[in-house]
Amino acid sequence: MKTSHSPARRRKKKKVLHSAKGYWGDRSKQYRRAVETVRRALAYAYRDRRVKKREFRSLWITRINAAARAEGLSYRELMHVLKKKNVLLSRDMLAKIAAEQPDAFQQLVQQVTQ
Repeated sequence: MKTSHSPARRRKKKKVLHSAKGYWGDRSKQYRRAVETVRRALAYAYRDRRVKKREFRSLWITRINAAARAEGLSYRELMHVLKKKNVLLSRDMLAKIAAEQPDAFQQLVQQVTQ
């Protein structure tokens, strides 16, 4: 069996083991286990950067819907009216206004529904 002790191989292993620092048990100490775990962690990180965007949009919609229903509208009706009146507020900003400044949200809804 030929083993490689070249500086490049050592650097590669150190890089992986450094990335696996903090993992439990052999996952942070054995190269093969560390490679498996780091590879999976990177895949999850890539996937979840996209999932995060979906989850936040869903949260914003839920918050806007709750605030809109308090004003007697559904989310769908509110978004339709806002689009018709050419109000260019993102769901992020609408959700923030609805959660932090309910009076301002109420005034906005009254303005666009008149």
